Amino acid sequence: MLFNKNFKKDRFITSDNIQINYVSGGRGEPLLLLHGYPQTHVMWASVANELSNDYFVICPDLRGYGDSSKPKGLENHENYSKKVMANDMIELMEELGYEEFYLAGHDRGARVTHRICLDYPHMIKKVSVLDIAPTFHMFLNSDMNFSTGYYHWFFLIQEYPLPETLIGNNAEYYLKEKLKRWSAPGATFNEDAVKQYVRCFDKDMIHSTCEDYRASATVDMNDDAFSRDKKISMPLLVLWGEKGFINKNYNVIDVWKDYAKDVSGKALECGHFLAEEAPFDVIDEFRKFFR
Repeated sequence: MLFNKNFKKDRFITSDNIQINYVSGGRGEPLLLLHGYPQTHVMWASVANELSNDYFVICPDLRGYGDSSKPKGLENHENYSKKVMANDMIELMEELGYEEFYLAGHDRGARVTHRICLDYPHMIKKVSVLDIAPTFHMFLNSDMNFSTGYYHWFFLIQEYPLPETLIGNNAEYYLKEKLKRWSAPGATFNEDAVKQYVRCFDKDMIHSTCEDYRASATVDMNDDAFSRDKKISMPLLVLWGEKGFINKNYNVIDVWKDYAKDVSGKALECGHFLAEEAPFDVIDEFRKFFR
């Protein structure tokens, strides 16, 4: 069992008929945790189990991921825009009765988190993003290092069905290669969590996650350009892996200061998957920041 007895599974149907799978549990103020690619909500299990002693923790699968709905992408990819994915999470939190909450996101979930902060600032008390630089900044400052280290950003946005077909020929290899390549040397993952990632990484999720990336390169860039004069207004904690791509290629705090008003953060001794490679450090940083 990945989540402890404090947690229960549930499902929520959004206003556009998307089923959001999630687990929740604990006590105290609400803390919403959003996962990244190519994972599901179970990436947060170690962190969530500990923090459930201090917060009511909600861990959903984003649309297109895990056991949430995986609708076919629209021609303009809009149904996988970060604005739409952000709205899913806001509807979930409103359904749970929360007008304000703490928020943290990793990887793709951190990009949804960024959009939530821009579109619903009145609902977010404090926020943390893990191991990303802003999408808009990364695309506009693309170079050889970016296109080599983050080759999947350019592979997954290729026209359907090219990436879906190639990944689908050996989906388990592709997923496990991502976990290995993006983590620090010697990093290990919970076997039960990896089994869940593999189970969920089916034909539908492969397509929907490609749509997530296609949206980032198209409709999300337009939305980000429109919002460029807005900054994250609430306190922002940025954490990233010392052994990862983000640390090697960006002055992380300086970049985020151009997108947020109140930024703090640090590198942790790990690769890309902070919550699984360095859960106790993440727990410690979250407790200090959110309280």
